[in-house]
Amino acid sequence: MKLKCLMTAATLCIVPFSSAIASEGLNSGDTAWIIVSTALVMMMTPAGLALFYGGLSRYKNLLNTFAMTIVAYCLASVIWMMWGYSLAFGPDKAGIIGGLSNVFMAGIGVDSLSGSIPTYVFALFQMTFACITVALVLGSIVDRMKFSSWIVFTILWLTFIYCPIAHWVWGGGWMGNMGALDFAGGTVVHINAGVAGLVLSLVLGKRIGYGKEAMFPSSIALTALGAALLWFGWFGFNAGSQLAADGIAGSAFLVTNTSAAIGALAWMSAEWLIDKKPTVLGLASGIVSGLVAITPAAGFVNMPASLIIGLVAGLLGFYSVAKIKQKIGYDDSLDAFGVHGMCGIWGALATGLFASPTINEAGRGLFYGNPKQLWIQIVSIVATAAFTAVGTLIVTYLTKFLTGGLRVEEESEIIGLDNSLHGERAFEIQTP
Repeated sequence: MKLKCLMTAATLCIVPFSSAIASEGLNSGDTAWIIVSTALVMMMTPAGLALFYGGLSRYKNLLNTFAMTIVAYCLASVIWMMWGYSLAFGPDKAGIIGGLSNVFMAGIGVDSLSGSIPTYVFALFQMTFACITVALVLGSIVDRMKFSSWIVFTILWLTFIYCPIAHWVWGGGWMGNMGALDFAGGTVVHINAGVAGLVLSLVLGKRIGYGKEAMFPSSIALTALGAALLWFGWFGFNAGSQLAADGIAGSAFLVTNTSAAIGALAWMSAEWLIDKKPTVLGLASGIVSGLVAITPAAGFVNMPASLIIGLVAGLLGFYSVAKIKQKIGYDDSLDAFGVHGMCGIWGALATGLFASPTINEAGRGLFYGNPKQLWIQIVSIVATAAFTAVGTLIVTYLTKFLTGGLRVEEESEIIGLDNSLHGERAFEIQTP
């Protein structure tokens, strides 16, 4: 009888211990949160960004902007699962690339885990980042690029530019091993897309009539709605990048909202002071500027730091769009470089300044006694910008060769790409 009681007690002790061991693998709470985050980030591209960019484009090119955004999402979704994920997150090859061992998701099954979540879920979450990054490039060249050329460019750019940089930072590559901090995509997404957009716009040249005729947005209302959807989806973008439902994810959620809000107020205030009118477009642009800047820092900084990051981002975004672009004279159609490139650079630098070990033990910036981190951030910014600039230039000319030219015919550009390329119209023009 005593032996039976001892065996029963031992069993009661062993069962909970076995359950605890099992729980260290798959975590259903983390998995549920990342699935939701994936859906949030997915919404950012074919909904939020399409509306934001579509509203900023001219009325005769609104549907073309939608089409190019949506086709970028579709292409990236397929490319990522065929070979992109393997190149970015497959077994490391010399710190540069991930190799081809996971092409077509080979070697990954329903029981495969990445941390506490299924690898399939992790791959889908990362896919949405690839989708929005290449779609952001579009903002620099709307109104004038051939649809066929955009498709070829998207395939090449994702393969040869995005995947290597994603591997460098998040996939076990040299930049992550160096200690660069990029919580959700300051270098991988925003600096990468901003610099690529600038290079592509310079090669394409200015739009017909740029600087000589007014180019009004088709619908500020659509742009404002797009900004709201981007803001909503960005919670998955930043808080989801913790890959767990925990306190750091909660902190990332908080600082993301704070930076976006103060960024909007800063842009609005600068515009009100200088141009005497606070515009809805300024508020929408300030929101995105604040979101971009907080992205690399979201899991490393506290709330007071997010106020500074968002404030500077709003002012920097406004100055980049209102002053720098006019002085230099380049035609970045929807200011992808001015907002994503410039504010992404600021966000990466700010991470090196404000990263707090009280938020995340993995990060300690200059203001917390680690000046080396700021230098590492500078190296990561320069390396990303240089690789993207040179790589995008090569991809651009390769695309030009493969498609017989990048730019639409002059007549098509004047008529509008909705009608000339797609045979559709976004607005029905009423005649008396």
